[in-house]
Amino acid sequence: MATLIRRRLLCTSAKAGKKWAVKEVTKANFSEAVEEFKDDLARSDFVAVSLQKTGSFSAGWHRALPFDTNDTAYLKAKYAAERFQVLQFAACPFSLRATKLTAHPYNFILFPRDELKVGMPSYSFSVQTSHLTYMAQEGFDFNACIYDGISYLSKAQESAAKVRIGNPTPGNYVVDSSLTHTVADTIFIERIKSRVKHWKNACKKSGSRTDDALLSSLRKLVMGTEIYGSRPCMNIDVCSERQVQLALEMLKEFSDELVPLIIPANGGGTQSVRVVLTSSKEDKDLFERELQNVVEEQNKRVRGFREVIDLISASQKPVVSHNSLNDFTFIHSKFLSPLPANVDEFTGSLSLVFPHILDINHLMKNIGPLRKVTNIPAAISYLNNHYFAPIDLETLPQENEGKIHRHNVVKMCYLFAKLCTILKIPENAKLSNNHLLAPALDEYTNISNPFSDIPQESINEDIRIWRNNMRKISCDNLVFLWGFRSGLTAGMLKSMLHKSHDVFSEDFDVRFVDKSCAIAVFWQPGLSGTFLDVVSNEAIIGGSLREMVSEGLRATSYRTYKRVCKLGLWEADLAESLDKALEDPDYSMDADSTTNGREILWSTDSMINFDDL
Repeated sequence: MATLIRRRLLCTSAKAGKKWAVKEVTKANFSEAVEEFKDDLARSDFVAVSLQKTGSFSAGWHRALPFDTNDTAYLKAKYAAERFQVLQFAACPFSLRATKLTAHPYNFILFPRDELKVGMPSYSFSVQTSHLTYMAQEGFDFNACIYDGISYLSKAQESAAKVRIGNPTPGNYVVDSSLTHTVADTIFIERIKSRVKHWKNACKKSGSRTDDALLSSLRKLVMGTEIYGSRPCMNIDVCSERQVQLALEMLKEFSDELVPLIIPANGGGTQSVRVVLTSSKEDKDLFERELQNVVEEQNKRVRGFREVIDLISASQKPVVSHNSLNDFTFIHSKFLSPLPANVDEFTGSLSLVFPHILDINHLMKNIGPLRKVTNIPAAISYLNNHYFAPIDLETLPQENEGKIHRHNVVKMCYLFAKLCTILKIPENAKLSNNHLLAPALDEYTNISNPFSDIPQESINEDIRIWRNNMRKISCDNLVFLWGFRSGLTAGMLKSMLHKSHDVFSEDFDVRFVDKSCAIAVFWQPGLSGTFLDVVSNEAIIGGSLREMVSEGLRATSYRTYKRVCKLGLWEADLAESLDKALEDPDYSMDADSTTNGREILWSTDSMINFDDL
């Protein structure tokens, strides 16, 4: 029975009939939207995220494929995240109570603009015309993106930007009991203490005098007095971070009246400690609040959109995604720091920021027919036609509705809610409690490996393909083939190989990776190695295979494919990348032996449709 969907809107001034209400956020209304998002996030149990990018892969084989291990799948996603750009980040805090779904969707329009003139975040990025065409068809406003898109810096870039900008920051008084003073330290402390006392007393005395402007200027010049806003200040030059610590330790003695500021040097480190004199305790409190406000405003300006990422991370709410491998490599690359070299470091780094990531694909695998479904509308349609799981969707009325691309993140929340209902995940399992996820939902989370649907307890760098008729197979039983005649189908190539040598008398399978390369799967262990030995032997016995090799047929193991991904040989044709990997003078067939023994789940219906490339 089809699902009965009741969409009740919580309206105050919205017109009747509004649905899928989404808040469109650009640079113009970003500050206001962040405050609203913060409140909505605090009241919600989950937050769904969805990204619109300028591209995802440049060639068909660059996608995660049925035979990819976690290592190679991550390297492919890393390559895409480092090349392409995020133009829209949809975030939707939502709550699920019984069958009632309350969603608060936001679409943040982004653009990597160098607003601070520090050479970040990006000077250039790659674009796929097919992606831009799709976004345009959905009504994406590229003018708003370019002219009013929200800029941002990653955490790593923010640290570098603060050094380049060089704005003063408040210095904390330090009393380090473990610090042993040398003779030079004592001389430095006494010298600046005497100078600070003399300067402070002179400032107070001059405040009661009525000198003319010239005499007052000369006195300030002799004392080294400057003005910070309306308050007198002086600079203490330092040569090292140790002297900074010593100066702050000494200034603790004057903490009732003086406020220290750290002046950064252009090349990093500290240039000087600036001391600001306040007139009273009330004036000191006021000045410190002013400083804090200035620092917060500066940090907001530097972070830009990343403030939203920080809010999601600080909330510790479970994050729901539909394609977490691709999405979170982009998120890590653009908003956190450069992507690590391998998947283990990536998952470790990511889990520190987002400890609970729920991939909808991981839930969908528990409903057999959905293992083949790769998009949200198709999954919703299937569930509506085969399950009775009513969901009452409530959204707050917002502005600028009607464009399809703005609805995706709400549909993701809706699909998640239906899956929770169908899988009978109890309501109390959907709520995060003290930053911990209840066991009923925790089994679906992918904390250590957010893009795999294999339960945590069984993760050993295998991957799962969500298809029927899956068979587990070791990577050692896979052989890549290229250099065969163009125009062959997988069936034709399998037939030719079957007649070419005795090694193909046993059960094997052939699938195309792209138009230039195929992959052969030997179900009996050891046959792949035998075949590779035969192909590499100049004295090939067997006319048919000899003829195929003489015409250009080449073969290699999975280790070469893994090396292609490690070296970043992302040519348009996999065959060309394999050739380059084999031509590398440092290449050894015994290299990357850690691949040995790893298994994948092979699907007999995983033929690539070239019409989709």
